[in-house]
Amino acid sequence: MHPDTLHGIIPGSLPAFPAATRLPQSELTMDFLISPAFAQAAGAPAASPWSPLIMMLVFVAVFFLFVIRPQMKRAKEHRALVSAIAKGDEVVTNAGILGRVDEVGETFLGIEIATGVVIKVQKNAVAAVLPKGTLKSA
Repeated sequence: MHPDTLHGIIPGSLPAFPAATRLPQSELTMDFLISPAFAQAAGAPAASPWSPLIMMLVFVAVFFLFVIRPQMKRAKEHRALVSAIAKGDEVVTNAGILGRVDEVGETFLGIEIATGVVIKVQKNAVAAVLPKGTLKSA
């Protein structure tokens, strides 16, 4: 063992190992997958100055395809749903309130949630339009 690795022994109390008995650093590593001859001959490939830019463009493209595009599609579908709401439609709001549309305005809807009880909500608060007859069975 090397004297520097022994704990509790006074430094300098053991003789230093002669250089002839030490193994070179290249022989201490264990090369399981690549032989040392191939590893030494290969050399690192030259990095292109364009590689960071290419990686950034790939990242932006993946982000667009998996995050931004689906969100834009859902927003477009919701705008179509809100613009198609008419009087008499049965809707559910984001808060979970079920009701029948009683009044349609520019930005607000009047939703009848019980007989004679009409609440006003923003059009964008409508989560879904329900099939006709849903409220009768609820």
